Amino acid sequence: MIICFDLGGVLVRICRSWSEGCREAGIPEREHQPGPDHGIRQVDLITRYQTGRVDCEGFFHELSALFDGVWSPQEVAKIHHAWIIEPYAGTAALISEIQTAGIRTACLSNTSHSHWGPLLEVPAIASLDVQHASHLLGLHKPDAAIYRAFEDAVGLSGEKIIFFDDLEDNITAARAADWDAIQIDHASETAPQIRSALERRRLL
Repeated sequence: MIICFDLGGVLVRICRSWSEGCREAGIPEREHQPGPDHGIRQVDLITRYQTGRVDCEGFFHELSALFDGVWSPQEVAKIHHAWIIEPYAGTAALISEIQTAGIRTACLSNTSHSHWGPLLEVPAIASLDVQHASHLLGLHKPDAAIYRAFEDAVGLSGEKIIFFDDLEDNITAARAADWDAIQIDHASETAPQIRSALERRRLL
């Protein structure tokens, strides 16, 4: 068995909107009128970035262009680097308790090269037994292929994996792969939610 965690919204608090990112970075919020295909283009860009098909500088320039230059590439970079806010309280101690109970721990996160280093400095994440991410695997949740790749990497089938994520699409895809997937409310403290789910399964 292995207990696998998403990172943003589960082990670390992150920005949930561009406006929040601007505030965290100390960059002014400005007026921008998105085009009709803005959302589709943004999702495509983020997916390419988080699967390693666009490098950091290319991402900052493309995202600036997507916002019609309202924010410069340098400002986009500052907002991006401010996206990770802080660890959720109690997560590092909970990971330690899970490991003391003899259960392996892991992560499977949609993230990027530039965020990966700071994430690995977070105690709860640094202590995980196995660390997998979209930019390393070249795959992106909720694509079914990333769940299969994780199973191959850890040598376990889906029914041996307990998974925590805050996004419904990722949970749905994990359940389709026969994972025991639990959705986390990122707006509340996450450690009590994780503990409750594991206690219901008599793992803690």
